[in-house]
Amino acid sequence: MVLGSMVIGALVLAGCGGGDDDAAEPAASGAGSAELTTVRVGAIPIVDVAPLYLGQEVGIFADHGLEVEPFLAQGGAAIVPAVLSGEAEFGFSNITSLLQAESRDVPLALVAPGSAASGDPAADFAAVIVPADSPVQEPADLAGTRVAINSINNISDTVVRETVRQDGGDPSSIQFVELAFPNMVAAVADGSVDAAFAVEPFATVGVSQGMRVVAAPYTLTDEALTVAGYFTSDQYAAEEPETVQAFADAMAEAQQYATEHPDAVREVLGSYTNIEPAIAQELTLPSYQTEVDRGSVERLLELGVEDGIIPEGVDLDNVFADLQ
Repeated sequence: MVLGSMVIGALVLAGCGGGDDDAAEPAASGAGSAELTTVRVGAIPIVDVAPLYLGQEVGIFADHGLEVEPFLAQGGAAIVPAVLSGEAEFGFSNITSLLQAESRDVPLALVAPGSAASGDPAADFAAVIVPADSPVQEPADLAGTRVAINSINNISDTVVRETVRQDGGDPSSIQFVELAFPNMVAAVADGSVDAAFAVEPFATVGVSQGMRVVAAPYTLTDEALTVAGYFTSDQYAAEEPETVQAFADAMAEAQQYATEHPDAVREVLGSYTNIEPAIAQELTLPSYQTEVDRGSVERLLELGVEDGIIPEGVDLDNVFADLQ
């Protein structure tokens, strides 16, 4: 999911983490009869943005004086221009894309966390899958293979390279093949690629068809890796700081609610995705952080520079909105 020349976008990821707590009663809206500020938010029909929908459903955004109107897009090619033009106030993107945007002086700022690595390499919401009879047994074995990723020169190849590098393999010998997430399982099955870095629900689908997981690159890159988050334009952040702060606070509360109520997350998926209910119950949910892990963002920046997909000189402070 990349914004053409600006290389912006939001990965089509999906979920990891989560337990089996029962969903609590919806939060009572404290907004009363007060007028709410409507904000449009560009999102992607994936598990990562479930807290956005859940927060609106249970009244969290209303408690912060906001009415959220999500609009769905396949990636940043639609979301970023809408935010930059003022047609939308906020959007969803992976962190590497935002770093690349900053390197190109695109006036965007990160305001709230989205999906994050689970911290458990045995159960993360994105994984490298291979056929059951594949000779690939460890991450280092991916050297010299064809690996499907959804967007070349973005967060996927960064974390796959780093995982192979950590295991003693040569990441420069990997042949990355750009492929949409929904097509990855079939490509692995028919031998078009040797492996795929798939996100949920596609990782679960692959395993259900007998494929094996050989690595969890997000967690192996950084146990607290912030994979994606919500952004606004620099102009909107400057003109409407109170609304931006309210959105950031509401998102943090919604993320916490999602963490505490995984059953509610699985239930809300049916309201904005085509994930089948049975798969929704089986897939691994992302970790929903309440704060962006700055250290992991810095790590993605360093790795992006090392791999040549982000130029040197990006000021990390400029990536973050100036919030209270």
